[in-house]
Amino acid sequence: MRPVVVAVAITGSVPRKSDNPTLPVTPAEQIASTQAAYEAGAALVHIHVRNPDETPSSDPDLFAEVQAGIRENCPGMIVQFSTGGRGRDPAARGLSLRHRPDMASLSTGSVNFPTIVYENPAALVTELAGSMKALGVRPEIEIFDLSHLHGARRLVDAGLMDDRPHVQFVMGVQNALPAEERLLDILLAETKRILPNATWTAAGIGRHQTAVMGWALERGADGIRTGLEDNIRLTKSQLADGNVDLVRVAVAIAARNGARPASCTEARAMLGLA
Repeated sequence: MRPVVVAVAITGSVPRKSDNPTLPVTPAEQIASTQAAYEAGAALVHIHVRNPDETPSSDPDLFAEVQAGIRENCPGMIVQFSTGGRGRDPAARGLSLRHRPDMASLSTGSVNFPTIVYENPAALVTELAGSMKALGVRPEIEIFDLSHLHGARRLVDAGLMDDRPHVQFVMGVQNALPAEERLLDILLAETKRILPNATWTAAGIGRHQTAVMGWALERGADGIRTGLEDNIRLTKSQLADGNVDLVRVAVAIAARNGARPASCTEARAMLGLA
């Protein structure tokens, strides 16, 4: 069975404990939830942090605390910080990079979200990419629209990242890219044309999470993504009992597609990390 990187997005910026009581919000909760997901097969953790009132935070000390706990309890796991913009001051989105996580998310263009415009102006994208390069943080390029692939290509051409980025297609956000299999084929074809050395994964939002993982695996994706950031349920009527529940589902889907969770060592090699 081929190895596939299982990424778990543990918290995000939207869900609240009122939506799912197992959502990890405090650093201690995030560390414990990540450890359970790690033991179930996740090799990469995507981190947002929250204020005490559960609103999104850019506090670099919170990111550092979560990272330290993960590195202690989940040896070798890839730590990826979010530089996403929902509910965060644009000037603060890159502050956590000083703590040198293995990776950080990087959106290369703006897009409509359910109730806001997710703004990623070119100057901010260039600034974040430059900081990642200077600090040795590997970007994961978040693709919410076909044009964002070309934004990634421009960063490669400008020397702000190498020609082997890790690309994630985000499908199923309301008002953005629909979760449709034919659209994944279009995105993947364009990626192979302009970023032929890229590794890739895909994230399905809400009820689309399981389907998108299957589509990605059928097409030989390097990774799949799950977690409470994107989806709080196992079924329409059943909440997930923590991130670990969703990781177990991802591992089962991988097995049905002839894949297994990559070890942390394998995942690091696959994504070009030391």
